[in-house]
Amino acid sequence: MTPLAEILRDEIGRSGPISFQRFMEAALYHPEYGYYRRQGPDPFGKEGDFFTAEQLQPVFGILIAARIRSLYREMGEPSDFEVVELGPGRGEMVEALEKLTLVPFGRELPDSFRGVVFSNEFFDSLPVHRVVWTGGTPRESLVGWRGDRFVWVDGDPVAGEILDYLDRYFPHLPNRSSAEVNLEALRWMERIARSLKSGYVLTIDYGYTSAESKRFPDGTLMSYRRHTAGEDVLSGPGERDITAHVCFTAIEEHGRTLGLDSVRFERLSQTLLDAGEADQFAAALAGPNEVMRRLQLKTLLFGMGETFRVLLQKK
Repeated sequence: MTPLAEILRDEIGRSGPISFQRFMEAALYHPEYGYYRRQGPDPFGKEGDFFTAEQLQPVFGILIAARIRSLYREMGEPSDFEVVELGPGRGEMVEALEKLTLVPFGRELPDSFRGVVFSNEFFDSLPVHRVVWTGGTPRESLVGWRGDRFVWVDGDPVAGEILDYLDRYFPHLPNRSSAEVNLEALRWMERIARSLKSGYVLTIDYGYTSAESKRFPDGTLMSYRRHTAGEDVLSGPGERDITAHVCFTAIEEHGRTLGLDSVRFERLSQTLLDAGEADQFAAALAGPNEVMRRLQLKTLLFGMGETFRVLLQKK
């Protein structure tokens, strides 16, 4: 049993089943034992649990940096232009964005700035509420402890903001069994809107629109360990990544109420194609290992590029 599992088991023993949002938050972000906070093997790359698009370097970094520079030019190249990267991983974008100010992301955004808020696979790792339908009624899915393991427990019918989220972003499906409600994503959009004086929000992630949610009647929760995906998200908290697909409609519509107007919503491949069009990918492919860079570009355009979406919003 992991140290974090003991902590969560004891919490459940004292107070009863906890929300999955609480479980996922601890599993990923507990200050000592959370997956992204613990001391131990690097979760990224060949020896870790997964790759991100950013780690297909330098091609990804060069092309995304070209896109960000085009936004910089569209803003008139202001002297106080800054790039704030959410969830920067191992800092792969630092070199690609040379000569532009890249603000290291801590726990808070700058109070006020102009520029671009950039994220790649950030929103999918935010803690979510899990909802299950029993007898046609949506109930919050809780986490309990039985015997020697964590188990799902049906909670009360959902209400308030969770119910509002479901009504707004999940069209009724007779066969829907579960879904994820990412209220934390909405809170982050509010933080971004408060801090960004003017500029853009560039979000890259995998996910769906409200209309496309019918493709996932059983929800989208997944865990990742040693490059193997699985649906068991309750075992070994702190030792595996947990993700949920992003509802881009929620981010887009909530952003609009906050003054963030949608500019483009497209597949990552289209963003990369546009970014490389100016020089026919010469900058991305130049270097001592052109063959490897071409393989990286192919993976980005025809693999991840068709799965990941890009949302560009402007304030």
